[in-house]
Amino acid sequence: MLRARLGRRLGVPTTFGFGPRYLHSTGQLHKGGPAGGLFVQLLGLGDDLPIPGEPFGFATLARAQADGDLLALGASGRRVVRIELAGDPMDATAALTGLAGA
Repeated sequence: MLRARLGRRLGVPTTFGFGPRYLHSTGQLHKGGPAGGLFVQLLGLGDDLPIPGEPFGFATLARAQADGDLLALGASGRRVVRIELAGDPMDATAALTGLAGA
């Protein structure tokens, strides 16, 4: 919804990737393609559920991967911004609706 609405409103192509693996999946396009893109990273982590046998949880791991994606895009000269969503990431409808209407 947000991706399509922004694309129509701004008259630009848009893509959507669900992370934290999106740069691994589309890195050649995002880091190696034309530098005209604007990357918006929406980050909502929720509770830090434990990972058996590890001293950190899933939210900590996801944040580290998101940080790496943010740094990789910046190091490639890409314009990138992170928006952190508060609360449960599965209940981010209000925040995303607000962004889409902005």
